Amino acid sequence: MRFWVVLLGVLTHGLAWGHELTPTYPTLDTSYMSGVLKAEMHLFNSRKDINYYSVSVYDKDWNPVKFATESKIIQMDYLDHKDIEVYVRTKDQEKAHYICTKSKILKGKSAPTLLASRICSKIK
Repeated sequence: MRFWVVLLGVLTHGLAWGHELTPTYPTLDTSYMSGVLKAEMHLFNSRKDINYYSVSVYDKDWNPVKFATESKIIQMDYLDHKDIEVYVRTKDQEKAHYICTKSKILKGKSAPTLLASRICSKIK
């Protein structure tokens, strides 16, 4: 009985939508700078309650890898699309395995979001 009550509560509370990061398997291509590779990503904000996302790059053990982008914190309105260029040094090409975005919850919101979403794409 408890299971059905919890299930009903979850289903009637509403749906939690995450954001989208494409492509799922990006490639690191040469950039206009020597010694630097570039991945082109596309971010879509499908959450009304979130307006900021952070960008990060990780190795296969989920340790941070140094990278560059126009801004590591991205401001987006609801249903906005944004193209992101992520730059990784050629010497870090073998280390970089994942490009991730994570929703950033604003501190002090009157109705804080309970769920932050992190979406990762695996580098080919």
